This record gives sequence, C-alpha cells and structure tokens, in this order.
Amino acid sequence: MSTFVLVHGAWHGGWCYKRVAALLRKAGHEVYTPTLTGLGERSHLMSPAVTLDTHIEDIVNVIRWEELSDIVLCGHSYGGMVITGVADRIPDKIHALVYLDAFVPNNGEAATDRMEPGVRASINDDVRQHGDGYLMSPIPAAVFNVNARDAVWVNQMCVKHPLKCFEQKIALTGAFARVRKLSYVLATDWGAQLASPFPPIAEPLRHDPGWKVTDLKCGHDVMVDMPKETAEILIAAGA
Repeated sequence: MSTFVLVHGAWHGGWCYKRVAALLRKAGHEVYTPTLTGLGERSHLMSPAVTLDTHIEDIVNVIRWEELSDIVLCGHSYGGMVITGVADRIPDKIHALVYLDAFVPNNGEAATDRMEPGVRASINDDVRQHGDGYLMSPIPAAVFNVNARDAVWVNQMCVKHPLKCFEQKIALTGAFARVRKLSYVLATDWGAQLASPFPPIAEPLRHDPGWKVTDLKCGHDVMVDMPKETAEILIAAGA
C-alpha cells in the first residue's frame, strides 16, 4: 500500500481529484486530497496575505499532523510550485514526486517566469479590473480543453486565486534533490485557445535519467479528463 498526497493547482481544490482518489482507494492505497488556503471549501479564508509560502505550509502541515512518511506527493499545474517547496522542506518524508502538467521551478523562479508576456499582461489586467487588486479570475475550462462533459462542473467549482502565489519566487535550499523518484506527466491536447507553458519544462526532462516523462493526450486538467491513467501513473510512482 502506498500513501498519496495530491495537491491541486490554481483556482481548483481537493475536489478535482475525486475520481483519482476513488480509484487509488479502491486499489487499497491511502489518499489525502488537501485543499489549499483560500480555495475550494477553504475559500472563506482567502485574503491578500495568502502566498505560495502559505500553500507550502498547508501541505507540510498535512504531512506532519497526519504523521505521514514514504509518500507519493503529486502536484497539478501551480501545485508543482507547492510540492517542490514541500520536498525542499521535508525530503525524507517523500518517496516520489509526480508533476501533473505542472511547474518544476528552480531556486528563485516564480510561476510567472514561465508565462508568455501577453498571458501575464492579461492576468494583471483581470486582477486590476475584477480581482480587488490581488485575485486572478479562474481560466474557463474550455480554454484548458477540459472534456465537454465536465467543463460546466469545473467552472462551477473553481474560485479566484491570489496573484502573489504566481509572482512569489520560490526559495530552495537544494534538499529537493534528495528525492530520487521523479515523474512528469505532460498533457498534449490543450487545444487552440491557449498555448501550454509546460512542453519547455517537460522536454529537457525526457533526456534526464532521473525522470520518467509520460504524455497523455488530454487537456490541462489531467486528473479530470483521464483519472484512470492518472491513477495508474501514480501507482507506478509509488512502487
């Protein structure tokens, strides 16, 4: 039996892993799907004080108070920033890291450093006009090419996310390197509305013997579009 901690991305919550978690539990594994401060069922805790550091602390505390070890830690999209920070803090608690179409930051990088200037400008305009100067509106599910059956549900569940989380440059000590089992899942079918920032992250990892890279032909919300395949990849990472 493996222990999985599944971290969602921006605008989402632990709800997005429902199907994957059900499959993992059916296979006998222990699964945690925490929601980051200010998102999902914790959206009432949103404030301008929420940052990337807040979200890293969220997950560190889940692992600490649930007394978890030898875990498979998975992060989707922005969640890649979070799990990297967690792995740098408590590498000895982690058996494997799985990045689901996610950022893999180097020390001193922010999520916005991987975005095209036009995308950053659009986000900043939205924050000024609709986000009280600090919140980003959810990107519509159709833009991420979420399957048509689930697009309405995803749009209903997503909430605004702090821009600070994307702009904060992560501070890493290098302890992250002690986690030896690393996997990356690249979603290859974002559609035409928005170019994915993740192929330039995944491509160099294909040539790194320390990483296993898998392509899935689906939109950005991998765990929603392809839960069975996502669960299988996670189980393999935990083996």
